[in-house]
Amino acid sequence: MDEPTTQPSPPSKRSSRSRWLWLLLVAVIAVAVYYYRSSEAKGAGAGNPSVASKKKGGKGGGEGAVPVVGTRARRGNIGVYINGLGSVTPIYTVTLKSRVDGELMSVHFREGDTVHKGDLLMEIDPRPYQVQLTQAEGQLARDQATLENARTDLTRYEGLLKLNAIPEQQVATQRSTVKQSEATVKSDEGQVASANLNLTYSHIISPITGRLGLRLVDPGNIVHASDPNGLVVITQMDPISVLFTISEDQLPTVLQKMRAGQTLTVDAFDREMKHKIASGTLTTVDNEIDPTTGTVRLRATFANSNGALFPSQFVNARLLVQQKHGVVLLANAAIQRTSNTIFVYLVKPDSTVTVRNVTTGTTEGEDVEVASGLNPGDVVVMTGADKLQEGSKVRVEIPGDNEKQAGGRAAKGGHR
Repeated sequence: MDEPTTQPSPPSKRSSRSRWLWLLLVAVIAVAVYYYRSSEAKGAGAGNPSVASKKKGGKGGGEGAVPVVGTRARRGNIGVYINGLGSVTPIYTVTLKSRVDGELMSVHFREGDTVHKGDLLMEIDPRPYQVQLTQAEGQLARDQATLENARTDLTRYEGLLKLNAIPEQQVATQRSTVKQSEATVKSDEGQVASANLNLTYSHIISPITGRLGLRLVDPGNIVHASDPNGLVVITQMDPISVLFTISEDQLPTVLQKMRAGQTLTVDAFDREMKHKIASGTLTTVDNEIDPTTGTVRLRATFANSNGALFPSQFVNARLLVQQKHGVVLLANAAIQRTSNTIFVYLVKPDSTVTVRNVTTGTTEGEDVEVASGLNPGDVVVMTGADKLQEGSKVRVEIPGDNEKQAGGRAAKGGHR
């Protein structure tokens, strides 16, 4: 029997779909590879300093010069200071107390007044002490009369003794009587002086020139010499002092200057160290170091006629220990710092910048001493440094120079 002949079957729809899927996958991979290589090229361009400098306006100058504010290094003087925390302390503070007992009759001041040495401030009832004085003077007069009579008798007895009219013992007794009367008179004179002193103490006088505080006792009260609180407190305001502390490590420098006879200036600043209140001179160094803090106390004296310094006021004291002359100074804002480098952006004559490492020294206010790395007249970027790198092209504006140029043009115009 003949076998049936097998006919070739037509390609299935499934194989056709698989072929199209493979073609789509190859196309996706090709696109992915293209974008990956493009991103690598862009990343390499971004990491290339030359490319970045062109974009930042460097030597290539793709977008133009970077505007910055500059400043000039200059030659000048700068001080070396030691800073310390301190408080205003009066040189003299007196708590007035009564030295006698009695009624407070009158007060001759207003609270807060400035009084002078010798001014009458208060009066205590003087009448009891006036009576005591009168009694003491009367006793003195009586005993002086007794003494005079005893001396007269002694003179007469001495004459009779020469005539052998009285015994010698009687003359000796009279001499003793005279000495006793002299002692009594001397005691009476002391009583008179004491009564006079108490009468004087009933008038309370200011012992110093200064500012009065609040009155502690009102008129009409009985005051006693033993009262602990006193009547009023007087504080000397001019001159006044500031007590401040410095580290024990800084003490040798200060002592060396004082032993050499130098007058050291001390400036008193406010709490925020922004406003200088007054200038004075260092007068005293304490005789011991505080072992708990490692600091030593210093006293500076200030003229205070304007009353700018007030007792117990907190101040920042700045002690000038050295004045450096003819050093290179730069605005502190122009100094750039990293973890291990101090540098500036120096502007070259072609208006490009270069990184210049510098060594700084003393800082005073907005200025800093540049010990090495710059010369007077060098132009340094002060504002806008965050946009710069080595070789960047800049357009510099120097505020001081612009004002001088404007002034020069105005002066020239005035001569036309």
